[in-house]
Amino acid sequence: MYVESPPRPALAERVACLWTQEAEAPLVQRVVPDGCVDLIWAPDGPHVAGPDTGPYLAELPVGEPFTGLRFKPGGVGELFGVPVAWLRDRRVPVADLPGVEVRGPDDLQRAVERLLRGTPGPDAGAGAIAGALRRGRAVGDLAWDLGLSERQLNRRCVRAFGYGPKTLQRVVRFQRALRVARSGARLADVAATSGYADQAHMARDVRRLAGVSMGRLLEPYA
Repeated sequence: MYVESPPRPALAERVACLWTQEAEAPLVQRVVPDGCVDLIWAPDGPHVAGPDTGPYLAELPVGEPFTGLRFKPGGVGELFGVPVAWLRDRRVPVADLPGVEVRGPDDLQRAVERLLRGTPGPDAGAGAIAGALRRGRAVGDLAWDLGLSERQLNRRCVRAFGYGPKTLQRVVRFQRALRVARSGARLADVAATSGYADQAHMARDVRRLAGVSMGRLLEPYA
């Protein structure tokens, strides 16, 4: 069972949700890119899951609860004492991160609050950048909107999200398509409403990011 709840008000600007998950049967879960970073208390201890660019298969043993705190895209900054790009496609034990201490699953939010007191905030424009790309704004046009060259925008996105704007655009477009597909829409309509050139374009991107087809992703426990 998987359950999400809102974060404390002090964290709401940077944190999307607090979540818990416990498998009722042995499960290997396919985790797909969402632009987020998670601080997770797992049965073997706490770790940080960085922003993914491909699928990650997580083994969930029966009856062993996982608790996590999910940061919004661009919300983590250097809260964990390392650049976000260093966390990309990695699961890093908290013990390997400087100055980070989590005392238990109920301490995740307090741990982040403690870190916030001594850490500069993230890029204030990160949410707007992610939102513009989610709405389908072209990378070149977004750079123009911000008064940046594409190279400058790329550096800014790598600092904020862990990867460049083209990868971020691919991830947020994929997440939008996944939400629309889960509503029951036909895949051709999913592609059209999610900003893909056509259904074949969507199929290639989904396979690249998730490792399986959209149809497979829509199956339980894909």
